[in-house]
Amino acid sequence: MSATILDAPRRAEPPFGLLLAGLGAAALVAAGIGLLGDRLSADAVAGFAALLGTHPDAAWDILIEVRLPRVLLGAMVGVTLGLSGAALQGWLRNPLAEPGLIGASAAAALGAVIAFYFGIADWLRFALPAGGTLGALVGLGALLLLVGRDPSTLTVILAGVAVSAFAAALTQLALNLAPSPYAALEVITWMMGSLANRSLEHLWLALPLTLVGWALLAGTGRALEALTLGEDAARSLGVRLDRLRWRIILGVGLSVGAAVSVSGVIGFVGLVVPHLLRPLCGYSPSRLLPASALGGAALVLVADAAVRTLSPGPELKLGVVTALIGAPFFLMLLRDVRRRGA
Repeated sequence: MSATILDAPRRAEPPFGLLLAGLGAAALVAAGIGLLGDRLSADAVAGFAALLGTHPDAAWDILIEVRLPRVLLGAMVGVTLGLSGAALQGWLRNPLAEPGLIGASAAAALGAVIAFYFGIADWLRFALPAGGTLGALVGLGALLLLVGRDPSTLTVILAGVAVSAFAAALTQLALNLAPSPYAALEVITWMMGSLANRSLEHLWLALPLTLVGWALLAGTGRALEALTLGEDAARSLGVRLDRLRWRIILGVGLSVGAAVSVSGVIGFVGLVVPHLLRPLCGYSPSRLLPASALGGAALVLVADAAVRTLSPGPELKLGVVTALIGAPFFLMLLRDVRRRGA
């Protein structure tokens, strides 16, 4: 399967700086749309402008307390998922790898659900991001135990499916034993993935762990670049593969766990973004990491702006929209992998 990345046909790619600038501009435009309001129309924009002129304090409160946190959280979640997906695909040398496929997202969701279920999140501020992060780390630790010291790509993916299934089963058990239907409904709604009704406090709770995870993943570019030559060649270049493995596991666990704990499960971003950007980065893992971070932010912000402005009735959940987009993309990617392997 590694041939799908390493031996892919080379195409002319745009200058890397221009690519990053374009992705950053797309993210900024989507963020601007998100700040304008829930229904993007001339009347809505005019209404907010009128409110700003007559009641500036109320208008700024809406902007700072309601709209800005949603945009910032969307950018944080998008960067996390895009960066994690690129790092995992580079480490496993497989374009099908992403946080959801190796169990990180499901395990993080289970950790957050446990914090919900036992009421820990009601009396401890850091319980939700801590529960999500701990769940992701435990899930990824179980993955490493299942695959052993020298795993193949297929073994890692199958083990990830097993971890995801087990975490999902425990989550269903928690829902089944929920003390009230209202608690179960709250958990189910949260698990669909959404940035609605989030505040700056959610951002400050998740951001410290997320930044640590980003730092761990961002520093893997050189090692991932060497790994494209094969494990033996990477070792000869001084790459510590065991250290790389733990760095990626911890980086994905910390960042994805904290992000999922405040947004719910938003799937397929880490799969779609690196795959689309890889040809534009010259199939270079070190370039793909920052590009996927910006691309993930842009995709999540665009999707969130779409669910806010285009939904005719109740707002769709962001996780539902990304799943509707990502699932067919995954099937097409799987077909392409099988065709190249034939």
